[in-house]
Amino acid sequence: MVSLDEAVIARWEHGGHRFEVLLNPDVVEAFRDDPQTVQIDDLMAVEDVFHDARQGERPTVGDLRSAFGTDDVLTITTIILERGSIQLTTAQRKARVEAMRQRIVHRIHSEAVDPRTKSPHPRSRIELALDESRFSVDPFKRLEVQVNEAIAVLKPLIPLSFERVRLAIKVSGAAFGRAQAMLRPDLQREEWQSDGSWVAIVDVPAARKGDLIQDVMRLDREAEVRELPS
Repeated sequence: MVSLDEAVIARWEHGGHRFEVLLNPDVVEAFRDDPQTVQIDDLMAVEDVFHDARQGERPTVGDLRSAFGTDDVLTITTIILERGSIQLTTAQRKARVEAMRQRIVHRIHSEAVDPRTKSPHPRSRIELALDESRFSVDPFKRLEVQVNEAIAVLKPLIPLSFERVRLAIKVSGAAFGRAQAMLRPDLQREEWQSDGSWVAIVDVPAARKGDLIQDVMRLDREAEVRELPS
């Protein structure tokens, strides 16, 4: 359950009354997309509905049933998020917008390359292009959606290519555990060799190739990495 200090207020005004709930900002969008995937304890700082959350003023059961047709807190929260708005302080909004912006920049930097050089664009170049495009970051919209929107506005400004590479990576048996944990998200195939070494085939964005090879070599200085045909 999120703390009160970290919670944000979702508010809806109806019939001359204000209704508020205190929510975890990190799961609001996931709850909007599919309420069934979010536990109420993860969503709410306090499992209750308020007229004024900061003052602790609560509506009566009659007020809730009159406005929402129910006094079920989760149903009411869903309605408030559908029809109302999220209330953020200036500091909260600034912090969440910047955090989301950095996640967008990181995703593009780690997955896209300049097709002319086959290397990732520097983060600063992506950030400047976002500024130039006047891209508006939504602190609650899903990351995947905003990455796609950012790519659409960036392509006229900087060349972007989302190429992928397949790599065969061979490490010693001693490095197997750490290597498998690191490569698991991109792992296509794995097998043990007769000499006790472990080989993995991974498919990764071309932009991550250099960093991934460096990470593998840090795990095992004798590791071997070979790029495979597409």
